[in-house]
Amino acid sequence: MRIIIKPKIINKYNFRKYGNLISKKYKKPTQINNGYALKFNNLSNIKTSKNSGSTRISIFEARPRKFPLKIDMLEMHPAGTQVFFPIDICSFIVVVAPVNKIPIVNQIESFIVPPKTGINYKIGVWHYPLIAIIKSNFLVIDRKGPGKNLKKFKFVKENIIIKRWKIT
Repeated sequence: MRIIIKPKIINKYNFRKYGNLISKKYKKPTQINNGYALKFNNLSNIKTSKNSGSTRISIFEARPRKFPLKIDMLEMHPAGTQVFFPIDICSFIVVVAPVNKIPIVNQIESFIVPPKTGINYKIGVWHYPLIAIIKSNFLVIDRKGPGKNLKKFKFVKENIIIKRWKIT
């Protein structure tokens, strides 16, 4: 079975079943530090404490992917959310499927995340590992601690392809 997926522009509505966007765009700031800074508060709900977990912050240095890109697997994290926020000014791609025991192929979606925007996957959302368009750095916030927090699903018969696109 061959499936072609075209990434669409992400927004807080079409991504909400998978997680949330992290962006100043959706928040009204509060002035702090005697007017020298604006605070954009409560941008995401990070959950890492399940099974005595804690929060870790990492930087991933991502190499660009080549397109068309074959999606041969998806992964999910059953015990914590996972944030990807670009440090560099760049877009990136996410490939996701809803929470389920295994990913449902005809429910796989792909989104283009614009510059200065991050995402926070909900617990249990299936996703492909980080898809950078250019060499770029990402702040990653996720769970560390006891218990297994990574489940992978390998596609055997499916030929899932993310095609090249134009960012407009």
